[in-house]
Amino acid sequence: MRAGNDAHDADRLGLTATLIASAFAVLIGAGVGVITTFTHRQLPPLGLIAGLLIVGALIAGFRLVFGSRIIAGAAGLGVLIAVAVLALPGAGGSVVVADGVLGYVWVLGTPLIAVAVLAWPGIRRRAST
Repeated sequence: MRAGNDAHDADRLGLTATLIASAFAVLIGAGVGVITTFTHRQLPPLGLIAGLLIVGALIAGFRLVFGSRIIAGAAGLGVLIAVAVLALPGAGGSVVVADGVLGYVWVLGTPLIAVAVLAWPGIRRRAST
């Protein structure tokens, strides 16, 4: 399996399978985004580093398993939506992501990690002869 052009990925998996896997990836990504957003301030800076590594591993895992940037991008989208929603002030003015270095690194680091994993070149395997 080789990660190639996204159009070829969708053709290889089929449209229905790609849509179902993408929906699954968004849900899993959102769950991971919620959990890591709530725990990124634990044991500073280890919680932040662990959270960013978990986000990177999640997106890389979806990319490796499905061989598709579309599905991995859906997982990244789920994480980013969760982080963005939790970074906004709630109805009472309370926030999960506080102002400060850890908060800014978390809010800016998650999309950078996602883009880095998605932009990483695919692994090309030699055809066996």
